[in-house]
Amino acid sequence: MAQKFTPKERSDLKNHFSNTDGNVFAITTPQQVDSGALMSRYSRTNKDMRRVFLDEFLSNKKRGEEFYRRVLVEYGDDSVAELGSAQIAAEGISNIAVKKIEDRRIGLSYLEKSSRYVPWDKKRAGKYRFYRDADITNSKYADSYEDACNLDFETYSKSLKPMLQYIREKYPIEKYSFNTRAGGKDVSFTRLRNSQDIKSANAIYNGSTRAKALDILRGLLPASTLTNVGIAGNGRAFEYLLTIMYGSGLKEERVLASRMHKELGKTIGPFVKRAGEEYGRRASKYLAQLRTESAALAKKYAGAKKSSRWRAKLIEYESEEKALNKVIAAIIYQGSSGEPLEYALLAAKKMPLAKKAAIISKFSSLRNNRRQRPSRAFEMTEYTFDMVNNFGMFRDMHRHRALTLSRQLLTTDHGFSIPKELDEVGIKSQYIECMKNTQDVFNKIQTKMPEQAQYVVNFAYNYPYFMRCNLREAAHMIEIRTIPQGHADYRLVAQEMYAQIKKKHPKLARIIKFADMRTYDLERFESEKRTEVKKRAR
Repeated sequence: MAQKFTPKERSDLKNHFSNTDGNVFAITTPQQVDSGALMSRYSRTNKDMRRVFLDEFLSNKKRGEEFYRRVLVEYGDDSVAELGSAQIAAEGISNIAVKKIEDRRIGLSYLEKSSRYVPWDKKRAGKYRFYRDADITNSKYADSYEDACNLDFETYSKSLKPMLQYIREKYPIEKYSFNTRAGGKDVSFTRLRNSQDIKSANAIYNGSTRAKALDILRGLLPASTLTNVGIAGNGRAFEYLLTIMYGSGLKEERVLASRMHKELGKTIGPFVKRAGEEYGRRASKYLAQLRTESAALAKKYAGAKKSSRWRAKLIEYESEEKALNKVIAAIIYQGSSGEPLEYALLAAKKMPLAKKAAIISKFSSLRNNRRQRPSRAFEMTEYTFDMVNNFGMFRDMHRHRALTLSRQLLTTDHGFSIPKELDEVGIKSQYIECMKNTQDVFNKIQTKMPEQAQYVVNFAYNYPYFMRCNLREAAHMIEIRTIPQGHADYRLVAQEMYAQIKKKHPKLARIIKFADMRTYDLERFESEKRTEVKKRAR
């Protein structure tokens, strides 16, 4: 039963809660610290939340700040910092800084400016938009760095028009079918009669061909390319992000941390306060020590071998028999009532192989689309992939959360990818010139400033990292990265990952039901068509 309030109390509650009489309500108080403190206090009292607010918060405007200062700083109860959230935008920052931010995958969500929808050919104040690191610009490498980045942008800019023209000649609009509003049928472009249908068809075609042209050319962009990112998340995650960025070896990231800290202080100040105090300084120092020790071990034990072949290689997995037993046991456990996992595992081991395969097939058949995720039982077996892909593609794979991803500094040591279309358009030589020039400049800067040297490296250069994920996450990642509208580079890598899992675990791989192994001319075409159909249906 909902609590009763006096007319005066209802008036006081009006601006802080979505209703005053229901048993389900939203907290709308303008102060994040108050809403978080309310949530935490709520767990330790028999009062209703709105009564707690009236009795303990209404008359004390600093109640929330006092609460968090006591709980976070004095008690060290970090979990309460997850009860407040913020949204913040960082604009005009390098792709190096964005990747450092996006390394934090738990508790934060991101939206980043896309290189496949937005061209980077525009100048601002007469200059191309790339980050000019102070350490580089104040060094003897300043001119060569500036020239290398300018060459990349100039080649990219002057290649846009001929690449788009080539794409539209190779994939003419007459080749494709479009949806008509009347009857909702797909017909070829040449059969469209309605002016609105023709206008929509051109919008779909222009959007998909433009995306393909930008996809092909994005390898020219250097990692210094300036972009924008929006970040949403809880206070605890923001505090950890700031702590890591304060300890960065790059000035850009340290300055960015300071600016983010200042702005977050205006909305969730108590949640991130410790990042700039002794607590945060000790944490930043510890992270720096980890990097130093790791680098020392690598110098002592790592070989000099460099991988220049574009790949996704499955290097660690267990036998399918063992993996099947664990997954089947977890399935049995989820449906049982009190039986220990140990006994479910014994039952799975005794089960005939054909029966196990039939169970996996049954659970696969229950999935009607890729959004219907496999059950948690499929988290019981894992895969480690050793990856060497171009940096542009890494930026897409980097987005996946429920896995372990470890990466190295960006270098020019592993070769670069060359889209086949460049040769057909006649700009392959200019593209290779950019890459070789980048390598020369990178090698000069790297000797003195290995972290800063990353800024000059193009998206086309191959980048080593490893990914470790369970089968459930592998299914999600492979299915979403092989959809028709995906970038051709990461579609190929996801297809390779699926093929390797299927080879080692053919029965378990049946759960990866929606991997699309086909190739497409215009990857964005069907997606653009669906978007246009929805737009016209409004």
